[in-house]
Amino acid sequence: MLLQYAENDPRVNATKAGYQTALKAGGKQFQSYVYPGTRHGFHNYSTPRYNEAAAKLAWERTIAYFKRYLT
Repeated sequence: MLLQYAENDPRVNATKAGYQTALKAGGKQFQSYVYPGTRHGFHNYSTPRYNEAAAKLAWERTIAYFKRYLT
């Protein structure tokens, strides 16, 4: 699994540690990234929360992950 988090997303981030603990306990492999200075929806260019640099990096990581695990 690929997990990508905004740094400033209290509701989602409140569940992050427990979720990752459960994944580890279940023997699941995952990669997790936190994007500094971002808020929930940072990849959505139609909102003021959009962060171009973080969105580009997250997209590059997503495509690389897909190429590695889905091809």
